Amino acid sequence: MSESATAAAPARIPHWIDGAPSDPEGSRLGPVYDPALGVRTASVVLAGPDDVERAVAAAARAFPAWSALSMARRQAILFRFRELLNARKDELAEVITAQHGKVLSDALGEIARGQEVLEFALGFPEILKGAFSRNVSSGVDVHSFREPLGVTAIVSPFNFPAMVPMWFFPVALAAGNTVVLKPSEKDPSAALWLAALLGEAGLPDGVFNVVQGDKEAVDALLEHPGVASVSFVGSTPIAASLYERAARAGKRVQALGGAKNHMLVLPDADLDLVADAAVNAGFGSAGERCMAVSVVVAVEPGADALVEGITARMAKLRTGDGRRGCDMGPLVTREHRDKVASYIDLARRDGASVVVDGRTVEPDGAPEGFWLGPTLIDRVPVTSKVYTEEIFGPVLSVVRVTSYEDGVALVNSGAFGNGTAIFTNDGGAARRFQSEVQVGMIGVNVPIPVPVAYHSFGGWKASAFGDTKAYGTQGFHFFTREKAVTTRWPDPSHGGIDLGFPRSE
Repeated sequence: MSESATAAAPARIPHWIDGAPSDPEGSRLGPVYDPALGVRTASVVLAGPDDVERAVAAAARAFPAWSALSMARRQAILFRFRELLNARKDELAEVITAQHGKVLSDALGEIARGQEVLEFALGFPEILKGAFSRNVSSGVDVHSFREPLGVTAIVSPFNFPAMVPMWFFPVALAAGNTVVLKPSEKDPSAALWLAALLGEAGLPDGVFNVVQGDKEAVDALLEHPGVASVSFVGSTPIAASLYERAARAGKRVQALGGAKNHMLVLPDADLDLVADAAVNAGFGSAGERCMAVSVVVAVEPGADALVEGITARMAKLRTGDGRRGCDMGPLVTREHRDKVASYIDLARRDGASVVVDGRTVEPDGAPEGFWLGPTLIDRVPVTSKVYTEEIFGPVLSVVRVTSYEDGVALVNSGAFGNGTAIFTNDGGAARRFQSEVQVGMIGVNVPIPVPVAYHSFGGWKASAFGDTKAYGTQGFHFFTREKAVTTRWPDPSHGGIDLGFPRSE
């Protein structure tokens, strides 16, 4: 990084604790970049245990009053937040693009998916409604209700700095919990923007807090006895470790990990539709999506025509600054760009055919940006790391198989089970696929099968740890605990002393 770039990066991005920015003296700092310019634009304050302690303490102080607030009042505050967010979402999109690099239209799409969860959460009085059984025994009634957990922690990734936190915090807040959010240190400002907007909507101080930071902050949240639950999205190795540590500490935990999403293409599929879908799902957000399609499994014959169609569409894509109306932006950091690009040479060494090499792209943006254009690799061996590892970038692999059965076996043989899709005009094959594939989220002629907010998001196998998925009714179950109450009012005919096991009569 040049000296001029360093000098132009005086801004410090603080925490948000107890309703206000917090920037303690002597804090460690991390760099924040504009990926399209390749320059450092700010420094983010990195939390230590003391900062986490202050945030958790603020959330704990706020919990009794927030959880006791009437449903109508909590709902009104979240409705106000929804209206403010909808009116100012363009502003948030600009914040996301400036630090993540994704194009503005994609940033707006991310916000829209987060809004869906918020709007679903606004119906929480119906979702949290308890059950009542009258006269289960003579003069005895039973009713149940759900109560919030307390202080809930959210650890979110860089690729969706608004959407992923919104998978969790609207549900947590609606259920009466307080929140400590630890966003990615790569693009931390979206979390602060959301915190300030929640305050403007009337959320009481301390109910929603943001601690910026890295592994040190995460470790402190996992170890803190005042944190009741942890929600995480990130890579599989970290998800597995976090799940184990949080569960050992007695916390409720949901940890969503990595993916290697396959798109199975049968010979009867509409190849124009498939080629469009592969490009959209493979290169949107520069492939930095846990639901991106990274492997096209083409059942022969038809692979040659499909590769030709994908290649033709790739030639029309504009890679560049997300604020210039381009199709695809840069990767989030220089280091990540270099790691993703390294798979291209690896593919050649493993015998694959590099059809389009994204390293040759001419971007519509500053030369110093973290650019890697869309990349297409054909005939990828399933033993290659290009196939087995999560690349998390704009690299689309094509694997050729001879039958539907071989394609399903290939999908099921992988360590991940996040999302998958089948493209076909055969309803019978699609129905078989839904039953036979061992993956949590399935698309039929839909390349990115992210469920709507009133269902739930989550994969299988090494893509998810914990038995409760994100958002939907499962989200409310995660952020609450059930109580069951058995009631009998005094009656002269109570029956006297009986040491036997209680009976229903």
